[in-house]
Amino acid sequence: MTEQNFEQMRHAMVVSQLRTTGVNDPRVVAAMGEVARERFVGADKAAIAYADLPLPIAPGRALNPPMVTGRLLTEAQVAPGETVLVVGAATGYTAALLEKLGARVVAVEEDVDLLAAGKAAVPGVTWVKAPPASGSKKGAPYSLIVIDGAVEQIPQALIDQLADGGRLVGALIDNGVSRLVSGVRAGGGFGATAFADADAAVLPGFGVPAAFSF
Repeated sequence: MTEQNFEQMRHAMVVSQLRTTGVNDPRVVAAMGEVARERFVGADKAAIAYADLPLPIAPGRALNPPMVTGRLLTEAQVAPGETVLVVGAATGYTAALLEKLGARVVAVEEDVDLLAAGKAAVPGVTWVKAPPASGSKKGAPYSLIVIDGAVEQIPQALIDQLADGGRLVGALIDNGVSRLVSGVRAGGGFGATAFADADAAVLPGFGVPAAFSF
């Protein structure tokens, strides 16, 4: 694959996966048209880096499809200069897009190999090795939290790291269906509203404890 091939694939992604699915923030579209997604997958996956599906990058881990990432960042309304926490940042693709949008990014990743790849790909981001569900208290409060995958629940630990008025976007698994959601923290309260169904990559570590039964 040549750089020209990848540029053509990025253009096709913008035309067929973003502009047709409600990714209408021109800054998000421009960033996704510039950031080389193939840099964030293994060499064996580079040829399908722009495929419209969750892309496996490690055992039990995958990158979100481009459309999912684009919809989440569009919904997030990222402002230059704000501090953003990326949860389950993997190799750093979403973190790189947020950096391109002018955010100050803290990226949390637990897998040591993915963390090393992310640090190499996006050195300007603050990387934290920690379970994704715990976030990073050190950089809190955040004006925006991006959960970079589909989870069974949004833990209180992450909500507590949002600033008052801060936003959170991600995907929630509801009866086997992943729904893209956004929410705002207001005082001590937080509520998430679904805005689209999409095939998001599952992010482990957010399981709902099994209820006790007799």
